[in-house]
Amino acid sequence: MRIDRDAWLRRRSGASGPIDRGHGLEVAARLDDRGFDVELTAAAGEVLAVLGPNGAGKSTLLNVIAGLLRPDAGYVRLGGRMLTDVAGAVAVPPHRRGISLLAQDSLLFPHLTVAQNVAFGPRSGGMRAAGARVVAREWLAAVDAVELAGRRPAQLSGGQAQRVALARALAVRPDLILLDEPMAALDVAVAPAMRALLRRVLRGTEATCGAVLVTHDIIDALTLADRLVVIEAGRVVESGPVSTVLARPRSGFAARVAGVNLLVGVAATASAGSVLVDGVEVHGRVDGQWGAGDRVAAVFAPTAVAVHLEPPEGSPRNTFRVRIAELADRGGIIRVRGADRPDGSPGLAADLTPAAVAELDLTPGLPVHFAVKATEVHVYPC
Repeated sequence: MRIDRDAWLRRRSGASGPIDRGHGLEVAARLDDRGFDVELTAAAGEVLAVLGPNGAGKSTLLNVIAGLLRPDAGYVRLGGRMLTDVAGAVAVPPHRRGISLLAQDSLLFPHLTVAQNVAFGPRSGGMRAAGARVVAREWLAAVDAVELAGRRPAQLSGGQAQRVALARALAVRPDLILLDEPMAALDVAVAPAMRALLRRVLRGTEATCGAVLVTHDIIDALTLADRLVVIEAGRVVESGPVSTVLARPRSGFAARVAGVNLLVGVAATASAGSVLVDGVEVHGRVDGQWGAGDRVAAVFAPTAVAVHLEPPEGSPRNTFRVRIAELADRGGIIRVRGADRPDGSPGLAADLTPAAVAELDLTPGLPVHFAVKATEVHVYPC
């Protein structure tokens, strides 16, 4: 049986003419009581990862896009169609937006079978029962869950339930799917399989829509996303291709996610490889152009840092006096982290072997000197 999904989508959304999938997502929204003021875009079919600390505004963003939260000002446009426009008094209901949501909890209807759960969306949108069953079978096959069709949600494992929830979210053929920490509640042994499934559905030849992925796991962003947005305190602080943001972070959160040390200061001179951070001049390799007094970042890996009990001598290098805050085992390597900086940004980190930590007799509270060669530091405008 062949289903004319575009005709069904037009009936569901109230649209006329062909479905326009050539435009992506555009969001500009402000919520005064939450200190939220975000603008972002995503191309049609693009997977956009959104990272940020707890309370940054990630869930607020999803709720605004989904139509569950009305901003004080701004708009949401998807596929060239205005979904929210505060100035124009436009507020399309959530069920007519062409948007699906996949959260940590699968939220399957407990009284329905798996097949009935997946068919529920198309049936609610006006599709006949026979057509909805066909669509359900197609999407259960796409997520490798055909054998689960007759089961009830209580008979499913966490990973199985999420696969079914994904099929249900995609069965309505959304223009956009919102993924809210979809792997967070899964067992560590199950999460990789779910991640591979999402990659196939969102990035492979089976892809039918774009996605906004809220996550705390950088692996999700690396394996699933085309672009990455970092939100802090209700503002977008970084945006770009995943590899670019992680290679050249401009915020403390992105630096922590990327696993690098970040120092942000003021350029001492125009396009020279140095930056003044808290009165200390940090030298490195130039990447980009800037003027004297511009905001500049210096980034280096913890593996490039040597730790000394006394100020080091010898070849030119950057030296920082640090008080050790903690020692953490990272799979055979000890991460030595300094106390947070005066502005509240994360302290510098160094990765050492257990033998080196033992030889230096490093303990929390001990003052030491971190040293890194200028050739290991990347300096760029931010």
